[in-house]
Amino acid sequence: MDARVSELFGSGNDSGSQDVASNVLPGNSYGVALKKSCVKMHKKSKSRFARNFKPSNNPPYLPPEAEEGNIEYKLKLINPTQYRFEHLATQMKWRLQEGRGEAVYQIGVEDNGILAGLSEEDLRTSLNTLHELAEKVGADITVLREREVDFDSDVPRKIAEVLIRKVPDDQQFLDLRVAVIGNVDSGKSTLLGVLTQGELDNGRGRARLNLFRHLHEIQTGRTSSISFEILGFNSKGEVVNYSESRTAEEICESASKMITFIDLAGHHKYLKTTIFGLTSYCPDFAMLVVSANTGIAGTTREHLGIAMALKVPIFIVISKVDLCMRATVERTVRQLERVLKQPGCNKVPMVVSSTDDAVTAAQQFAQSPNITPIFTLSSVTGESLDLIKVFLNIIPPLSNSKEQEELMQQLTEFQVDEIYTVPEVGTVVGGTLSSGICREGDDLVVGPTDLGQFHKLTIESIQRNRSACRVLRAGQAATLALGNFERSLLRKGMVMVSPEMDPTICWMFEAEIVLLFHAKTFHKGFQVTVHIGNVRQTATVEAVCGKEELRTGEKAVVVFKFLKHPEYLKVGAKLLFREGVTKGIGHVTKLQPIAQYRPSQSEDDAA
Repeated sequence: MDARVSELFGSGNDSGSQDVASNVLPGNSYGVALKKSCVKMHKKSKSRFARNFKPSNNPPYLPPEAEEGNIEYKLKLINPTQYRFEHLATQMKWRLQEGRGEAVYQIGVEDNGILAGLSEEDLRTSLNTLHELAEKVGADITVLREREVDFDSDVPRKIAEVLIRKVPDDQQFLDLRVAVIGNVDSGKSTLLGVLTQGELDNGRGRARLNLFRHLHEIQTGRTSSISFEILGFNSKGEVVNYSESRTAEEICESASKMITFIDLAGHHKYLKTTIFGLTSYCPDFAMLVVSANTGIAGTTREHLGIAMALKVPIFIVISKVDLCMRATVERTVRQLERVLKQPGCNKVPMVVSSTDDAVTAAQQFAQSPNITPIFTLSSVTGESLDLIKVFLNIIPPLSNSKEQEELMQQLTEFQVDEIYTVPEVGTVVGGTLSSGICREGDDLVVGPTDLGQFHKLTIESIQRNRSACRVLRAGQAATLALGNFERSLLRKGMVMVSPEMDPTICWMFEAEIVLLFHAKTFHKGFQVTVHIGNVRQTATVEAVCGKEELRTGEKAVVVFKFLKHPEYLKVGAKLLFREGVTKGIGHVTKLQPIAQYRPSQSEDDAA
C-alpha cells in the first residue's frame, strides 16, 4: 500500500488534499490558454447538446458479459421452445451458484454490453418468462429498476435490471459481515438499532439500548465491546427484522440473505477492541458512520485508515442530518470527498440520493474497490433509510462459489475470538471458520498453549446467528459448544484445527512493514502490540534488516518476537501494529517455527 496512507493515521488537519489547479505552475501561460480554450469549447458543446439532445444519466453501454460471475445479459426472452427453456433454466442455476444464491439479469442488453432496449410489450413478455424460469429453479425475482435508453425510434425502448434470489435450502442463506466503524457519538449503535429493530429512534438513544452488553455502556451511551446484530432479506428483497420476527431463529428461517453487523467501539480508549474486530472477524465490508454536525473528527480518520490498510471495502453513512441545516450536511460531504480523493486513499466518492443511485452504487461498489458510496440519513426521522436497505439488499458477496469450494476442501481451521461459559451447556467458543467444514461430533485439536502444545476436544453442538446449525462451512461465523472442556486452557487468538494438520507455531517471525506514523525512530528493542488475524499480543522488535532505525513512511523487513506465548501464524497474513501514536502495517513473510505439532502431556499420559 502507498506509504502516504499514513496521512490518515497522523493527527494531521482536516483540510484535505490540495486543489488540482495548484499543480499548474504560475508561469505556465500555455496552461492558462489551454484552460480558457477548454472552457469556450465546453460552453459551445454544451449549448449544442442542449438544442439537439435530451439529457440522460444512463451510460450508452455496459461492459461485455463475463463467462463467470452472477451477471447475465439477455436481449429478450420471448416464447422460448421447451429445449431452450431447459437450457435457460440450467444457465440460471449456474449464475445463482456463481453468486452464492444471487444473480442479476439485464434484460434488453446484448452480450457485448450494448443497451438495445425492448418495447413495453416485449419487456413484459421477457419478464414473465424470467419469472417462470425462476419458479422452475426455486427462486424469486425482484425488478430493481427499469429505464429508457436513447434510441432513434418513435417507440420508447427500455431495459430492466432484475435481482434473482434462490429460496434457501437447509438454512444455507447468504451471509455478509459488515463492520460498523466511526468516531464516538456518531450514531453507530443507534443506526443499527433502527435497522434491526424496525423502529425509529426517539432522539435520545432508545434504539441503541438493545445492542449494549454492559451496564456502563447503557449509562454512558458508548460502546466498549463488540456486539453483533442481524438484518435479513427474504427471497423477494423484503426486510426481515425483529419488528416482524420475535427471535433470531425466526429471522434465519425467513431470510435468504443475512447481513451481520459487527458494532465496534468509537472511543479512542477502546481502539484495540475495534482493531481486533476488523482483523479477527474478517468483515466483507466496513460501514464508516460520520455525524453530519461534527464532520470528520476524533477517530474517524484513524478508523478509515485501518480499514483501508486491511483492504476492507468501505461505504460511508452520514448520520444525524435532522440536527443540522442542509448546508452543514453538504459541507460534511465535501470534507469527506476531499479526504477520499487524497493520494493515500485514491477513492471515488459517490453520493447516493435516489433508489437508482443505490442500485448503481451496490453493483459498482462490488466491482471496483475504489468506489465509495456516501449515504445521508437520519435515525430519528427515517430520511433515506430505505436507500441503505436497498443497497444492503443488492450488494453481492466478494467471493464467488469457486473460491468458497476451494476453501471448503482444505483441512478444518477455526479461529477462537470469544470464550464463554453457558449454564447446562459448558464451555462455548465463538469465531470464524477459516477453511474446511465443521460438523457436530467432529474431533479437533486446539492451541497453541504457552508451551506450544495442542489439546484434543469434540464439537458438541453448533449455533449460527443464534439458531442451531448442523454443518459449518468455510467463511461462516458461529459459536461451538465444547461440553466439559476446561475453559482455563483456552484464550483468544487460539485456533481449532483438524488433527491431520501440521500447524506452524512460532515465537519469532519476519514481516515486511511500512511505518505509517512514529514520533521519533523505530529501532531494535521497541515494543508494539501486533494484530494478525485473531492474534493480538505484545511483541519486541528483534532486528530491522538492512537498517539501524526506521522513520515515518519508510519500509523494511523486521523480525518480531512475541513476549507471552507462541502463536499460530501463516505466511502472507496481514499485520497491523501499534503503540501509542506509533502505527504500521505489513504482511508476514517468514516464520521461525519452534517445533511442529506436539501432543500435550495429559494426552501422552492418557495414551
